[in-house]
Amino acid sequence: GLIGRSWAMVFVSGGYNVKIYDNQPGQAAKAITEIRKQLEELEEAQMLRGEPTATQQLALLSSYDDLAQALEGAFFVQECVFEQLEVKQSVFQDIERLVGKDVILSSSTSCLVPSNVFSKVQNRTRCLVSHPVNPPYYVKLVELVPHPETTMTVMDTTHALMTKVGQAPVRLKKEIDGFALNRVQAAIIAESWRLVQDGIISVKDIDLVMSEGLGMRYAFIGPMETMHLNAPKGLEDYVKRYGEGIRRILTSFGPAPDLCGEGAKSIINV
Repeated sequence: GLIGRSWAMVFVSGGYNVKIYDNQPGQAAKAITEIRKQLEELEEAQMLRGEPTATQQLALLSSYDDLAQALEGAFFVQECVFEQLEVKQSVFQDIERLVGKDVILSSSTSCLVPSNVFSKVQNRTRCLVSHPVNPPYYVKLVELVPHPETTMTVMDTTHALMTKVGQAPVRLKKEIDGFALNRVQAAIIAESWRLVQDGIISVKDIDLVMSEGLGMRYAFIGPMETMHLNAPKGLEDYVKRYGEGIRRILTSFGPAPDLCGEGAKSIINV
């Protein structure tokens, strides 16, 4: 799929040999055909990542219909199957039987916590979620989410790998539903939805609030740095000046909106 192909492109851009496996015969080979097209187009547009040429990066790719062959010699495995818990659990059980004890097992899941994804793996110390932002080739953030048993060495090694291939990894200290990015995104969606549903603002204008306002700011600096820079004496000064006002607003947010109920139709049909 898109995420798997994107990961492959990211890793070869960093000079790593990448083996692609799919349980549907021929799909891995088709993925390389699609990747070849994308890399050549990116090189022509002078947007190719990494120092190797498109031809050199393609030479690092190989496809397999046999999982054991694909895993031979691997030190890091990035799973990219669809978001169904039982399928991911089964995949990692199969992988664990075929790799050495030091091979890192990483999932691309965006909504399943590591303790569930890796619950059927015997050695969970080498397991973590490396959640990319779609599409990973263009959006560099990767959330590294540990299983409760994940070792610091595994986190450090994965962080170094992601940095080397040009991604921007962030570490979560423990697992939580939605990780960090999706929780922040959900908060923005919820309040945007409430403001439209309550007749405060239109769908078009709430999008402008982000695209021409907050989005322009947050494209360069995050919320904590923004607060630090928005007061003469930094973050502590900002909290003293504006903390009560922020608290007052937060207490007015109300319950999470029903995004699928009857009331949602007026927004969806705009």
